[in-house]
Amino acid sequence: MPIGDGCLPHMTLSPMVIVMVGLPARGKTYIAKKLTRYLNWIGLPTKVFNVGQYRREAMKTYKSHEFFLADNEEGLKIRRQCALAALRDVKQYLSEEGGQIAVFDATNTTRERRDMILAFCKEHCYKAFFVESLCDDPEVVANNILDVKVNNPDYKDHSKEEALQDFHRRIECYRAMYQPLAEKHDNGLSFIKVINVGERFLVNRVRDHVQSKIVYYLMNIHIQPRTIYLCRNGESEHELRGRIGGDACLSARGKQFAKALGRYIREQGLEDLKVWTSQLRRSIQTAEALGLPYEQWKPLNELDAGVCEDMTYDEVRDTFPDEYALRDVDKYLYRYPNGESYQDLVQRLEPVIMELERQENVLVVSHQAAMRCLLAYFLDKGAEELPYLKCPLHTVLKLTPIAYGCKVENISLNVEAANTYRERANTGPKKGPSPLQRRNSYTPMASPMHKVPRMDSLEVLDGLEALGGLDPSQGFFAVRSPTERHAPANPLSSNPDGVSRPSTVLEVTEGE
Repeated sequence: MPIGDGCLPHMTLSPMVIVMVGLPARGKTYIAKKLTRYLNWIGLPTKVFNVGQYRREAMKTYKSHEFFLADNEEGLKIRRQCALAALRDVKQYLSEEGGQIAVFDATNTTRERRDMILAFCKEHCYKAFFVESLCDDPEVVANNILDVKVNNPDYKDHSKEEALQDFHRRIECYRAMYQPLAEKHDNGLSFIKVINVGERFLVNRVRDHVQSKIVYYLMNIHIQPRTIYLCRNGESEHELRGRIGGDACLSARGKQFAKALGRYIREQGLEDLKVWTSQLRRSIQTAEALGLPYEQWKPLNELDAGVCEDMTYDEVRDTFPDEYALRDVDKYLYRYPNGESYQDLVQRLEPVIMELERQENVLVVSHQAAMRCLLAYFLDKGAEELPYLKCPLHTVLKLTPIAYGCKVENISLNVEAANTYRERANTGPKKGPSPLQRRNSYTPMASPMHKVPRMDSLEVLDGLEALGGLDPSQGFFAVRSPTERHAPANPLSSNPDGVSRPSTVLEVTEGE
């Protein structure tokens, strides 16, 4: 019998092993890589461990499907050794390298193999979540074999016809031993069955919010051919003058780009194209020129620069030198005072990614930071690269999803525009954790803060009220003096020496 509830770790945030299950050519590696890309994008360190790669390393040369026969004892021994080697690397990744999720990508078609993985997870207090891909649509299977399998390293010295014939025989070797996840036998396990590439799903015992996210994501993806177009708004008056943020209108060149974009989209001859914009004027004005229906998405708004909105970078450097320097230390985690970080923006854009995965042809007219976050998802770029991806004005990025990635074409519409790209600052190699890790979550300004304990009762609130009142105006509660209690909230206080400094704030846990 498989190990059920007894293998559950005691810790809510225990690392997780996602175990792929299914016959060859059922899209397991496609799902594994796509899911890994999504989990990394939302901030959960995830890595794929493909057992086929271990087998190719061990064998060096592949002869034929006979290696996978149920009575091939040598083949069974090698495949088990490769699985164990992959599990050792899973342990190192999750227990020593700071990984949170490992995707164990293999067929795992027998209960014996799945029980071995469950015993491994129980021994190391990892959660296990199974993703089984079932497909009996011959057209989908045939396309997958043609698109991916005949070109894999096993068949580098074979003709296409030989590869096709051998791979079909390999599938039959696995089919003879296949024991799918069963509702009765495997009722104690956490799993999702993906049937015919998303036609139906069967979900069993989802145990935490990460597994819920995995299920929700897998229920939104599809494999239909499509094209996603990403572009920024036409040049705005702010961008022309080097100012960040704001809600400025298009410049003359921005209007020229909007017309050029309309001509380009019409030339593509796309039917049922969805057009999405942000709720900022420059994005809406760009979409208006297309002559197509469009939808406004607030999550597509540009990164909020807080107190630095409408300023030039020179003004930011002169007015808030500490903030200017901190942003160069870690641009991804840095949060503008009263504004956002790139990390915040990724979380804000998650619903957009989910809906993009559901759709077919879409044009997204957004802004530099928002476009970087979307592009990082499709190109599998991490937090180090994301804030520095190049998304120039008046350029369309044409994204075409392919088997295990995304093809990108840069199409300039030949309309001159301001260059808003800032090169990465040379701050030297990072040592240890980012100094912004805590600041990003709690501290609204660069100055040191006096921390108070988390409030456990209303008596503490009464005590703070006696000190001068609570001010939740900036997304956190600040204790203000009685003389300031009824004055408008201001993140900076003017001083007699003319230097702007952060207001004195006693931090209380956000939302309490």
